[in-house]
Amino acid sequence: MYSLMMLSLAVVLASGAAGRPRAADTLKIVALGDSLTSGHGIGKSQAYPAVLERSLREANLPFTVVNHGVSGDTTAGGVRRIEAALAENPDILILALGANDGLRGVPVPAVRRNLEQAIEAAQARGVRVLLCGMDALPLYGWQYTMDFHQIYPELAAKYNVPLVPFLLAGVVANQAMLLPDMVHPNAAGARAIAANIFPYLQELAAGLVATS
Repeated sequence: MYSLMMLSLAVVLASGAAGRPRAADTLKIVALGDSLTSGHGIGKSQAYPAVLERSLREANLPFTVVNHGVSGDTTAGGVRRIEAALAENPDILILALGANDGLRGVPVPAVRRNLEQAIEAAQARGVRVLLCGMDALPLYGWQYTMDFHQIYPELAAKYNVPLVPFLLAGVVANQAMLLPDMVHPNAAGARAIAANIFPYLQELAAGLVATS
């Protein structure tokens, strides 16, 4: 009889714990991106997701930020990897893809469709999305560049998600922020990218902590 009572109590406690919101120290962010996210040439410890994690903790927002960056990836690759990213059970998804699409001249409708699929997959699971804007160099004409730029604000409005206007603001063509290849950010560049993202991410993160 005693054993049966203890078993019943354990079941009640377990079900109660499962129904409670997660503690702030278990909240998680996944950054889904390409080499700008992965830390190409500088390592993950200096890449912007790691910088963001440190900045959040300094702001008393103890989130874990998981780096799902893959060098050379495109928005199509992001669609293929979105399930693995969401399997981390994140509360927030930083969606930072498109740079390689722009370099390769991927048609704008395809880029848009891929980003839509990623956003919809995250929102279907209740994951908040932070979309990071990207621009395309005028390698395929100015119309392509302008149409590419418009993808991000239009999707942010469509899905009601916050938008980092341009992920690489202050980094592009800035020798002090780039590796010798003049393409990928160095450690200072990664910190600048994190600074571009942080105000938008901080607002999302603070809102989650307030309701946890």
